[in-house]
Amino acid sequence: MASSALIKSLENIMRIDDGVDGDSQYIGQVTWMLFLKAFDAKEMEWEFKPDYKGIIPEGYRWRDWADDKEGITGDALIKFINELFDKLKNLDTSDGDMRKFVVKNVFTDINNYMKSGTQLRKLINAINEKVDFNDAREKHTFNDLYEGMLKDLQSSGNAGEYYTPRPVTNFIVEKVDPKLGEIVLDPACGTGGFLTSTIAHFGSIESTEDLQKLQTSINGWEKKPLPFLLAMTNLILHDIEIPNLKHINSLNRPYTDYSEADRVDVVVANPPFGGSEDAAVKNNFPTEFQTSETADLFMALIMNLLKDKGRCGIVLPDGFMFGDGVKANIKEKLLKEYGLHTIIRLPQVFKPYANVNTNLLFFQKGVESEGVWFYRLDYPEGVKSFTKTKPMEDKHFDPVREWWDNKVNIEIDGFDKARFFSIDELVELDYNFDKCCPFPHIEEEILEPAELISRYQSEREELNESIDRILADISALLEVQE
Repeated sequence: MASSALIKSLENIMRIDDGVDGDSQYIGQVTWMLFLKAFDAKEMEWEFKPDYKGIIPEGYRWRDWADDKEGITGDALIKFINELFDKLKNLDTSDGDMRKFVVKNVFTDINNYMKSGTQLRKLINAINEKVDFNDAREKHTFNDLYEGMLKDLQSSGNAGEYYTPRPVTNFIVEKVDPKLGEIVLDPACGTGGFLTSTIAHFGSIESTEDLQKLQTSINGWEKKPLPFLLAMTNLILHDIEIPNLKHINSLNRPYTDYSEADRVDVVVANPPFGGSEDAAVKNNFPTEFQTSETADLFMALIMNLLKDKGRCGIVLPDGFMFGDGVKANIKEKLLKEYGLHTIIRLPQVFKPYANVNTNLLFFQKGVESEGVWFYRLDYPEGVKSFTKTKPMEDKHFDPVREWWDNKVNIEIDGFDKARFFSIDELVELDYNFDKCCPFPHIEEEILEPAELISRYQSEREELNESIDRILADISALLEVQE
């Protein structure tokens, strides 16, 4: 389903329309349509239950107006879509069916951007032609389509902030190892990548009892409407009938309001970093954690959300590693009360969306750390950076996997690649974790002007000689052919 050709064809249709402007609108436009198509596929499954009552009113289901490629189009289609949005935003939920709440909440902050009913019909037909959520082989590939769109867009813009590479979510979930029945939460879930990795980690769900456990195990919170919609669609396609997702700013609730009943077994997350919150949000936290940096606020929140012996795997930027103040307070607490045990230092895996090094932290609440293992994951041999066309893959974590089960100190070319640091050593470093297994800095050679000019001329001469040889070979080949 997630072929480059499909993605490009959808983008090309939308670019012709005057109403769609920018990457986020491209994605948002396709996503609400995919949500309706996916939800209709699930309704077709639910209709086999004898007591099932329809969620989306007849006439407004995808099959009713979108399936016929010769169906409603032009101005009439735009008028109908306006009615559709109004109907879904005001869906009658008085019967308490939570699936109606899901649909209503999804469409509260979503818009149809397309102005041309003709182009919209072309987009609908293209989706119907290539996407079949009734096909079991395609039900679990929504993530691929979304990620493919991100990679294929000329400029990722704000869309990139919702994207965590699947190898990262898969590795974190693998090492935190959530069990079916445990309460798993991502308080900044974006499109639901960590949650779908968790579902995949659970493996085959066969019994009715296990399916019910799955429904209550997966939880997420998301502030922004577009990724919230993407996450909803994603989880519905992963057999979560009523996704337990909340469209909220996780940082808005006062820290002291949380009780034991709110706490969870597992947190897996890549919270937003580099952003800031206003004073009202900062004041929700104890003085020792008050800061404008969102990543630090999320760390304080997550630590508070974990049950005793609860586990966490989280992505944090390099800024957290060397920062003092609130960052140092958090790191001290992680060592004394949260059993911080392993940090994996990553290269720039978020390119092209962000040029920043990140780190994976693993800890467990209610345990005093004995020290921290650090491991520096280098680029694979022959790779200088990850790109849109050559992104990080699951296999790139294999060196960490091999080391994880038998942790040892590793030194390469005089630099620590893996090393255990005791609590005393970390305290002596003033909690500056950035000094632990850092990436070697490649010193740039600075030449004197005369030497720089001489080297340039020499390299230029070598290049010209190569060009002359190639041209001579081509000329000789043409003479032979004549």
